[in-house]
Amino acid sequence: MERKTGGLVGSEDWMNAAVDLGTTIMAVAYEGGVVMGADSRTSTGTYVSNRASDKITPLSDNVYICRSGSAADTQIISDYVRHFLHQHTIEKGGPADVKTAATLCMQLSYHNKRMLMAGMIVAGWDKYDGGSVFSIPLGGTLLPVPFAIGGSGSSYIYGFCDQAYRKGMTKEEAVDFVFKAVTLAMARDGSSGGLVRMAIINADGVERKMVRGNQLPLYFDEIEPQPSALSAFSRISDEMNSDR
Repeated sequence: MERKTGGLVGSEDWMNAAVDLGTTIMAVAYEGGVVMGADSRTSTGTYVSNRASDKITPLSDNVYICRSGSAADTQIISDYVRHFLHQHTIEKGGPADVKTAATLCMQLSYHNKRMLMAGMIVAGWDKYDGGSVFSIPLGGTLLPVPFAIGGSGSSYIYGFCDQAYRKGMTKEEAVDFVFKAVTLAMARDGSSGGLVRMAIINADGVERKMVRGNQLPLYFDEIEPQPSALSAFSRISDEMNSDR
């Protein structure tokens, strides 16, 4: 049976497949701010097109968005909202609150829900509500939540998050919670991988953290990371140059 894929008949042409953020994203509020986390793998069909993408995108100085679903859809939403928030900040004379940013994302997602595949988490800090987390799943619902998880990897960690989350966590506890959840999802989900990126947002500003893939903990039955062929070629080239 022939199947049309990306305009070609009978072939799996990954070059024409949609760029997808099959992914793990999450955010949690703590006493004083929020912590956001994500993996870095971007897929084009079954091909990993980017191993180190950044899925935690700034909307303003105090509000960030975690993106899952279609990379193109979530990128254009974040671009529009960043533009609107910049205008809002100028008119207001101060930074926009987190709820305003989340509402803009929700409106764009809801009114274009037949054309978009975008799951988002908007989080940040403002002087009115402190740290806030809003989940915007497919279709454009806006949910204020204490923590949110999303993406293909989230289905593997619902039980862990329900057990490990605790209201009133400190900054260090929130960072540890996010890091463990994302790495557990990466260990099981084939569409999540690469490295772990985190953003800590509070009254002092934004702190970004990154943990490389070869520094992540190994869980049950995981294989230790192996050097790539490119690394081997680079090492041989360096050795040959040093002998000259």
